[in-house]
Amino acid sequence: QLQLDESGGGQVQPGGTLTLSCAASGGTLRDYSIGWFHQAPGKEREGVSCISNGGGQINYADSVKGRFTISRDNAENTVYLQMNSLKPEDTAVYSCNVAGPGTGWRTYWGQGTQVTVSS
Repeated sequence: QLQLDESGGGQVQPGGTLTLSCAASGGTLRDYSIGWFHQAPGKEREGVSCISNGGGQINYADSVKGRFTISRDNAENTVYLQMNSLKPEDTAVYSCNVAGPGTGWRTYWGQGTQVTVSS
């Protein structure tokens, strides 16, 4: 059973930078597409970015294009999200998820990691 653990969140001032990590255990990430999602208090969970299993296809939400970068290291079984020029509206709990070939995202989530952008 694939276990996903997010880390790297914290509190940062507007304009700051954070890099989040999604580390897998109990399985390998190389056969999965990986997505980062966030959820702010009182709001629905939204997709932020995703990367295909081979890394050849990458998508970003319009709100983070040009600021965030997703990458994966299959040898380390880890996916990263580098977040630059952070804004207060980026404040949320960030979680990662996986999708197999021809399947959707898993319907259960881990604890995520909190990102707070404020002065």
